[in-house]
Amino acid sequence: MTVTRWARRAALGLVLMHALTAAAQSDPVIVPPAPGAQALPSAPQTPPAAAAGSGASEGEKSAENNPMADEMTPELILAVDRGLEYLRAQMNPDGSFGRGRYSRHVGIVSLCGIAMLADGNTPGRGRYGAEVEAVLEFVLAHASDAGFFAAETSHGPMYGHGFATLFLGEIYGMTPEDRRVHEALTRAVDIIIGSQNEEGGWRYNPVPHDADVSVTICQVMALRSARNAGIKVPKETIDRAVQYIRDCQNDDGGFRYMKIPGASAWPRTAAGVATLFYAGIYEDDSIDRGLAYLLRRAMPGGPSSNSPHYYYGHYYAAQAMPPARSIACAA
Repeated sequence: MTVTRWARRAALGLVLMHALTAAAQSDPVIVPPAPGAQALPSAPQTPPAAAAGSGASEGEKSAENNPMADEMTPELILAVDRGLEYLRAQMNPDGSFGRGRYSRHVGIVSLCGIAMLADGNTPGRGRYGAEVEAVLEFVLAHASDAGFFAAETSHGPMYGHGFATLFLGEIYGMTPEDRRVHEALTRAVDIIIGSQNEEGGWRYNPVPHDADVSVTICQVMALRSARNAGIKVPKETIDRAVQYIRDCQNDDGGFRYMKIPGASAWPRTAAGVATLFYAGIYEDDSIDRGLAYLLRRAMPGGPSSNSPHYYYGHYYAAQAMPPARSIACAA
């Protein structure tokens, strides 16, 4: 897999929570399931000062290679195991999940597949290898001739397209003999590139009109995964996306929904910070101010507890905090 290990560890439980919620048909929140003045790195990277080999001292290790004590508790492992078993039980013969309106949403199907990939399964191999293979077939079957991924009753289809592209980017190296994956991933990336608007972001539909932070991070994560898989992503696309994210930050460090004036909120602030990290930007004033806002607003027991989009916010906060810890470890 090409997503960094810290992102997998941090996000797996939250991906499962989202997938379970969507599959069970509670109020659907499409999690849009991230780059700056430089092109995407060819592989997930720790900050240069945090690079650690086997002989690195404790203070030089990154968070990826130096997990916190008891980071993966027995309770967490059990919760993940139960979540994966639930997903398997909810899987339909065609590779979709659950019942009702959103069961065949390509984004939700892709999130379920990503959760299984994160547990170490590959197509046809592992405890959930058959399920991963079924997800892959479902995703590929729901690509248009132009390469756009959408399934029935899609709300905000660029969410589904972004998550499907992310799934294919992660599975690409596991299926080197399957040319369908390469072709579908390449076309999907071209659609993302072509639908970026003049501000540098993306929105609900594959047309370059308006943009918001929520859809933008979904596309940038997909581009990062594809770039790590060896698919060409223009530097200009990334530079413009990063500028858009920076343009959506308020003076208090939080991020608003769109470039036009608006209030900050911690869920999209987590998304904004994660966007910069996925771009390969690890040290930046926007990151520092965004993390400070998160620490004020998003900690458990604080004002975030009853806020809208709670799991959406923590999905991204869980991916923003581990690289921030890597930087702190290297300081």
